[in-house]
Amino acid sequence: MTLGRADATPIIREQVHRVSVGEQKLALILHLPPQLPAPCVIACHGLGASKDSLKYLFLGREFPKAGLALCRFDFRGCGESDGAYAESTVASRIADLEAVLDFLANHPALSGRFGLLGSSMGGFVALHVAARRRPTMPVVTWNCPATLGGLQRSTSEDVAGLGRAFFDELATGALADTPAGVAFSLTIQADRDEVVPPSHGRILFHRAADPKELHILRDADHRLGDMTHRMEAVALSLRWLARYLS
Repeated sequence: MTLGRADATPIIREQVHRVSVGEQKLALILHLPPQLPAPCVIACHGLGASKDSLKYLFLGREFPKAGLALCRFDFRGCGESDGAYAESTVASRIADLEAVLDFLANHPALSGRFGLLGSSMGGFVALHVAARRRPTMPVVTWNCPATLGGLQRSTSEDVAGLGRAFFDELATGALADTPAGVAFSLTIQADRDEVVPPSHGRILFHRAADPKELHILRDADHRLGDMTHRMEAVALSLRWLARYLS
């Protein structure tokens, strides 16, 4: 489907892009709403996932209906992006998200206003990027760890195949915790999360600066596998992001 404009090339509702990070490329898909230019939310997947996981396909359908563009992309080493998964680190994922933001900043269909939505490790990365960017952008996290300090190299097979580079970085402590003072932050936490203890959600909320909110999803698991929980998370996220991007 396209939108014709008298003074420009028609806009394709779903656009596929390749974004450079050094000598490597990230795979990116941008979903556009009818009314342009539009604010854009960038969705950041977690460990062992990709932009094509069901929850991100769902976001790509639902956000444009609410007037927000939705970008889903693969971190390096994941999905259709270049790179080796075992070589990924928090720093490399931060660099990937920064590259996506820089690429989209000049997109003619977008208004230049951005928000972030990250699940699990994707939320961890999103908070670090939100803390670095000015002006501050709204950020939503789903079941995001407040710290990675409890992970050990001996358990690497239990955390989605992370390699030596990740644990060497973690040992420095530089990116082991989420930053404090991130404003416009919505924390969504499942109370039966089997991966990230629910206490992490409360820590994230207390670390954030106003305006901020914490929502606990009752009887929900880490992946929000029940569609009712997933729809609730999407509705809460849309409300928060639309409030600060519209």
